[in-house]
Order: sequence, then C-alpha cells, then structure tokens
Amino acid sequence: MTPDALLPALTAHARDTAHAAATSTPPAPCPCGAATLAHRPDATVVRHAGTVAKAHAPDADADGLALRLTLAARIPGVLLPPLAPTSSPTHLHGRLVTRWPYGSPVDPDDPDAAPWEAAATLLARLHRTPPPVPGTPVMRGPEKAARAIALLRTTAPHHPATAPVLRAWATLPAWARGEAAMPDATTLCHGDLHLGQLVRHPAPDGPWLLIDVDDLGVGVPAWDLARPAAWYACGLLPPDEWDRFLTAYRAAGGPAVPQDGDPWPALDAPARALTAQTAVRALTKASEAGRPLDEVEHSLIDACARMS
Repeated sequence: MTPDALLPALTAHARDTAHAAATSTPPAPCPCGAATLAHRPDATVVRHAGTVAKAHAPDADADGLALRLTLAARIPGVLLPPLAPTSSPTHLHGRLVTRWPYGSPVDPDDPDAAPWEAAATLLARLHRTPPPVPGTPVMRGPEKAARAIALLRTTAPHHPATAPVLRAWATLPAWARGEAAMPDATTLCHGDLHLGQLVRHPAPDGPWLLIDVDDLGVGVPAWDLARPAAWYACGLLPPDEWDRFLTAYRAAGGPAVPQDGDPWPALDAPARALTAQTAVRALTKASEAGRPLDEVEHSLIDACARMS
C-alpha cells in the first residue's frame, strides 16, 4: 500500500482503538481531536483523542520491534509505555503498527524552554538500566547512519558537497559506520536522541518521557549524546545549552562520559558520525528540492570538510 493510501487506514485504526472501550459507535463526525503527526515514507503517525498509532518503516523487523515494545513497557518513568505492552505489533496493509498514549511534545517555537536537563537525566537512567529483556537487539544508530550514506551515494553522487561528507565518513572507526560490532554490547541506548523524542505524559504537564523505540537496543551510550555534541561542535547549539545537557547527564550518573574532565575522547567518533549523517539529510533534502544549501546546511558540510 502506498503511503497516501496508508494514512486513512491508519487514521481509522487509531479512531477504532481510541473508542474500543466505548459502549457505542462514536458519532460521525467524531467530536474527538484528531491529527496527522507525521507522514513520511519511513513512518506515519496519527492521533485520535488520547491514542497515537504509528505505522513503522516498511522494512521494520517484527521480532525486533516486539522486543523493543517489551523494553518500553518494562522501564517505566524513562520510556513511554505502549498502550498494549504485552501484544505484538499489529499488521496493517503490509506495515507494522503500534499504539501509544498521547504525550505533549517539546514546543519547537520556544527554544528557551527546551528540556535539556530532562533529556540528559532520562538518558542517564536508561544507560544505567540493565537490559530487562533476554535477546535485547542491538542499537540501530550506526546502521541508520550507514543507510543514509548509502542513499547519498545513489541520490547525489556528483553534488560538490558529497565528497567532503564521504571523506569524513571514511575517517570513522568501523563500528561507527555499521561495519563492525560495537565495542559495548551491554548498555541500553535509545539510538536516535533529539528533542523531538520527548513528550510529557500524561499531557499536558506530566513528566518528560522518551519516545520512539525503533532504534532502541544495546550499544555505545555515547551515541545518544552525539547529536547535541555534534550540534555544539558545529556551532548550532549554544555552549550554555550543551553545558546544561552534559552537566545534567553527569549529575545523573550517566556512564557514557567520565564524571569530570574532557568528555570528547568518548564523544568524538559518535559526534563525527552524527555530523556526517545530519549533513547527508540536509544535502539530500536540498538536492531533492533543487535548491542551494542554506547557512545551517553549509555549516554541516564545512564541519565534514574539517573532519576529513
């Protein structure tokens, strides 16, 4: 099924799930709040009242996703638990679908209110939690970064900015390129940390929790700090916000970096990998739109040039 055909089916699924406990069919048109939260080839997310339904990527692994759902259900206070913690993902038109309670996201129009301390504290607690599920899958961050690089090679091989990104990628250790096992196979990691991965639940004023379990697994915990570290190194994250994040992570006993001193020996390789991955996304978007790179995108390419 195409993404456009998937959207109405997923919307109906979210509505039916939200009203599953009702004694009668909701009136048409339904008075509940409903919205499409994301609609991309790799994920479609819709909301109906307090229920969120997510159709995962077409190539999502059912067994791995089921394990990650179980992890989310067993780490309360850190990860948002699914609505049906003991069930496997639902199949809907060839896609795996999971159901979640709605949480209030970070306000993108209020950067001063960004919950850096909450994000860091949640990460530290996650990293200190022994994996509670036998056979916990591997964190997928390096794998996704490698996929982005492969896409760049096919979609924009001759773009002037492609060469410095590929040179920067080639300088990374094999594990950070998804070509070898990670040196840490015991620490539980989120795998794709950014501010869009936090919500307040119960909405609108509940505690912050981490969402999106698609990349959750064991691996190198510094990967979860790498995106804000990369933004800081590229000049995209103000030093005081980076300091707030790092200080809170250390205060919560996070194991990814030393408790004092220079954190960069631990952060260097993951931060460079995330810089390259973010540059790839910027470059492919600009190429698809047929437009030149903007100032922020240029800063990412320049960072890759310095890395190489």
